[in-house]
Amino acid sequence: MSELYPLLMSPVFDPRPWGTLDLSPIYPNQNFSEKIGESWLTGDHCKVANGPLSGRSLAELSEKFGPELVGEAARDPKRFPLLLKFLFPHEKLSVQVHPDDECAQQVGQPWGKTECWYVADAKPGSQVALGLKQGTTCDDLERAIHENRAEDLLNWVDIQTGDLIYVAGGTVHTLGPGSVLVETQQQSDTTYRLYDYGRPRELHLKEGLAAVKAVVGSGKVIRPQPQASRNGFYCEELVAAPYFLVEKFSLHEKKSFSTADESGLRSAQILVGLDGCGVVEALGADPVTFGKGDAVVIPAGLWNFEVRPQWNVDFIMAHVPGKPLPEPKTTM
Repeated sequence: MSELYPLLMSPVFDPRPWGTLDLSPIYPNQNFSEKIGESWLTGDHCKVANGPLSGRSLAELSEKFGPELVGEAARDPKRFPLLLKFLFPHEKLSVQVHPDDECAQQVGQPWGKTECWYVADAKPGSQVALGLKQGTTCDDLERAIHENRAEDLLNWVDIQTGDLIYVAGGTVHTLGPGSVLVETQQQSDTTYRLYDYGRPRELHLKEGLAAVKAVVGSGKVIRPQPQASRNGFYCEELVAAPYFLVEKFSLHEKKSFSTADESGLRSAQILVGLDGCGVVEALGADPVTFGKGDAVVIPAGLWNFEVRPQWNVDFIMAHVPGKPLPEPKTTM
């Protein structure tokens, strides 16, 4: 029998100058003495909080268990493929860009960083910036950076609770204040900071400008109609993309899931609690209770598992698709 079981992850709270002391929308019982910008849930160094593997990092476990943890759909059988985290922007983030796979491999990285943001909460007037205004060149952007007006050249997009934003590698982007986001991304932290409103942090103009793509598929995802609520559950596909597939579930009754998709290939499944409380159950494993702000990793080798709501539970679930998928349809 495998040593693996559903893994409850300990969040890693990352201080950022644009963050906030108040994470109560997600973590009402946590107090902080410095501004927190991100809560990392499945990074390489994030650790297990339950069972015999408690204290072990995802990087360690991926190296040890390989496809039994990450699945055959993952590009690297010895590395956990997806990083999920909460973002808490209280001020504008730096204007930045992540490389796509091709650009990352040119500088010795295994892959780039394409990501998406599920808007868990947004105050009126919340915005994100995606890409450059039509007709803007990299030379225009560089000139604007030196003249402290780079944000004026960006496409600013209004966001609302429930939106899903796709951010392809090579997209110049930033976040405005006032929202709480769940980010799903390739397991990479390669970020080139282009502009930071005068904050005393390092910029990466040479690498960043080289990573900017003129044409990208970023924007609000145009989603199919969600399935009607039935049999005690509601399901909505948020985004299907080359690197990840993310769905949202609202359960009022127990539901069964599989770690294999229609391709037959398995992937680790990552559950992130948005509201309520639920219990993950798998054959031969102790049940794992999770709630808002928690993440549970279901190892691919478990094949089947169930989620039992305690009254009700809302969560998103992400995995690596087993077959090639195109970029999603988006709009600005």
